[in-house]
Amino acid sequence: MAETTLPAQPVSPVRPVSPVRPVTAAAAMLTDVVGDRADGWDRDGRLPLDLVRGLARDGLLCPEVAAEYGGPGLSAVEAGELTARAGSLCSSLRSLMTSQGMAAWTVRRFGSRAQRAEHLPRLVSGTLAAVAFSEPDAGSDLSAMSTRIEVAGGTATVTGSKKWITGAAYADVLLVFGRYGDGAAAMLVPATAAGVTIDPVPDALGCRAAGHAHVRLDGVRAPADHVLAGTGLPLDWLVTSALTHGRLSVAWGCVGILRGCLGVASRHARTRQQFGKPLAQHQLVGAHLAELLVSEQAATRLCEHASRCWDAGTPELVAAAVAAKHLAAGAAVRGAASAVQILGSAGAVDGHLVARAYRDAKLMEIIEGSNEICRLLLAEHAMAVWS
Repeated sequence: MAETTLPAQPVSPVRPVSPVRPVTAAAAMLTDVVGDRADGWDRDGRLPLDLVRGLARDGLLCPEVAAEYGGPGLSAVEAGELTARAGSLCSSLRSLMTSQGMAAWTVRRFGSRAQRAEHLPRLVSGTLAAVAFSEPDAGSDLSAMSTRIEVAGGTATVTGSKKWITGAAYADVLLVFGRYGDGAAAMLVPATAAGVTIDPVPDALGCRAAGHAHVRLDGVRAPADHVLAGTGLPLDWLVTSALTHGRLSVAWGCVGILRGCLGVASRHARTRQQFGKPLAQHQLVGAHLAELLVSEQAATRLCEHASRCWDAGTPELVAAAVAAKHLAAGAAVRGAASAVQILGSAGAVDGHLVARAYRDAKLMEIIEGSNEICRLLLAEHAMAVWS
């Protein structure tokens, strides 16, 4: 089986570095690009590839990539606010930001100097990436991962099956995690390589346009330098670093879901008349709005704290990201349900923002560590700090 290298992109690997795009301008760009199209994308189960690739070329799918690699170089707090805007507009698009961001962070964290210089510019120049963790028998329990990565001479080979990989249906490159000797490794695999099979997930409950797919890797070969330099590390060390980025991104996305629901529900409650007065003047409806507001504020504050921990590199980062993801995901589920309740039949239509949020939010309690896993991790943290 012939080796396959990463696809060449029709752009210069390193673009001239432009001034950092202000977060407000980037958020305005996302708002303009999405417009009122998210409902249609959700129904079709597909995002326009040219749109996604264009956002990747602008660095908006992984905005924390430093300017030296051609990226926007946003801080974690700034990138979080941009992710929240995406989440308020289209959770499928936000899901691709999470995947692209995790891929970029993993290359930055574990790649050699040469690997960072080669691959990070690609990720802000149009190359689309998906990150492959979970397997048919390794979901919450990633220690059961069986995919194997081997290196012999100048060739790396990967064999295994991955399940429910976000963005894989769009990806040019897959960042595959697997066993490597007694430890673990991450390998960049071209999606078009011989031995790669990508099967889209049909009829997903939520984030229907996020390109979820199952991936099979049958003796896929690539140059040995496609294996990131941080090889042989314990699996949990390697995975936790990438998942921490993903959890923080998902948490900010849930803030966006809450903001989207809060805006739609508030506008409806102000204008919809029942029993001779606006819905907002009925106390039980007002209670829903109050809880939505508190949920958005609480989730935002935890996300801001975790992002500041990220920017400062504090030891509290991992626990802070888990806490933010756990609270924000649960709040998004309850907030979306409240928004549907406030809108009633007006929101009970497939494709409506609150109907989409209702389905999308539920997945947020499962991905990047289920609620149950988050509780276990936070309980361990509580015992370590408070006992």
